[in-house]
Amino acid sequence: MSKDMSYSGVMSRRPEIMKQAAGVDFSLFESGSIAFDYERMMREAGFSIEEIQKIQLSHGVGNTPILELRNLTELARKCAPKGKGARIFIKDEAANASGSFKARRASTAVYQAKKLGYKGVVTATSGNYGAAVASQAAMYGLKCIVVQECYDSKGKGQPEIIEKARKCEALGAEVVQLSVGPELFYLFLTILEQTGYFNASLYTPFAIAGVETLGYEIAMQFREKYGKDPEVVLATNAGGGNLTGTARGLRKAGAESKIVAASVDLSGLHMAADTQFNRKSFTTGHTGFGMPFTTWPDRSDVPRSAARPLRYMDRYLTIRQGEVFYITEALASLEGLEKGPAGNTALTAAFSLAQEMNQDEMIVVQETEYTGAGKHVQPQLSFARENGIEIKFGDPKEEVPGKNIILPSHPSMIKAQDADLEHMRKSLIKNAITTYNVTPNDADIEFLAEETKTDVEFVKNVLKSL
Repeated sequence: MSKDMSYSGVMSRRPEIMKQAAGVDFSLFESGSIAFDYERMMREAGFSIEEIQKIQLSHGVGNTPILELRNLTELARKCAPKGKGARIFIKDEAANASGSFKARRASTAVYQAKKLGYKGVVTATSGNYGAAVASQAAMYGLKCIVVQECYDSKGKGQPEIIEKARKCEALGAEVVQLSVGPELFYLFLTILEQTGYFNASLYTPFAIAGVETLGYEIAMQFREKYGKDPEVVLATNAGGGNLTGTARGLRKAGAESKIVAASVDLSGLHMAADTQFNRKSFTTGHTGFGMPFTTWPDRSDVPRSAARPLRYMDRYLTIRQGEVFYITEALASLEGLEKGPAGNTALTAAFSLAQEMNQDEMIVVQETEYTGAGKHVQPQLSFARENGIEIKFGDPKEEVPGKNIILPSHPSMIKAQDADLEHMRKSLIKNAITTYNVTPNDADIEFLAEETKTDVEFVKNVLKSL
């Protein structure tokens, strides 16, 4: 009997397809209510730091350098009050095999696929992860399919996404390009079911465990070179795996560094709306991903996401598109380093945050990414102009996403804004209640306290207000 391949038919088989393709039985960690055993899931499905390091180092991943940005630090100090201006560092993740930190996630995901006997891997991403999976799949001799949202309904694709597709294809992957819309997940499920390939999701325990080495390396490298941990580790936040894995690695190293998230403020733009798809100049690391995934992680392509950023976040900063483009240019002209904009999202926030900190303190941006033809500043700004976006110098505070990009007239105008973490914590609790439609028991309340990095009393007070 043939299977129902309609949209509703495929979606009805989602749990079965996902279980077959993920290599994880998520039901083992469920409680039947809101809570699930997150740490047990990470222990049983993940790897030790030592195991991951061995896997990664044998496949061109990890042990990336720490670079101090002395000239950018000096510029920040010129804009800062006397005695302020922390030293700014970057962890140069562009040195990984595929050119970004995503290689860490891909290395463990593809290793697991090979170990479990899958013949190929599939991933749904328009970003660097596709290239990372393709790179690792090539090393392991596995087939790779990348499903990518690339175009609007008029067939116009963003330069950065098209660049990433070319990179995936160069690494041997088959790239399936789609216009923006709900068909992405439908086609992803269909391919998984028809091929029997492994779901190399960004959000499995394998993938998040792969990022733990990033945080662990930061702690060890700083201790060896500077005799202490950095005061702040800043991570670009989208789906949350970058921050989650890094924070977990820092914890495993015993570091007490503050974990700060950063996203580009794209308020008012819907990331999946056809008419707005090409009116944003950032395909990742923006609030369209960062906010919803922070307030409800389980919107991902696995039943329970291993990326749960609100558990680890001490602060959440947002910055503007024009500010990121400015810092991207400054990094190249002052430090001789050309890096893609995703990592420079966190760097821009770091430039602002450093001005609040003392000069003897250290702040590290925990990732950079490669720069290709479509990832330079000029192609992206030119594309913005083609889509009716005004580009000008001025005050970034006046920037309206989808209407203009304002490059700061002076670096002192670069000011990160604090997102309301308490509001986000309350939102996560409300989302949990709405999703599961249950009266929370004691275990649920304790779980939600861990999820929101608060306490039982905070959760109970939020529940009373619902």
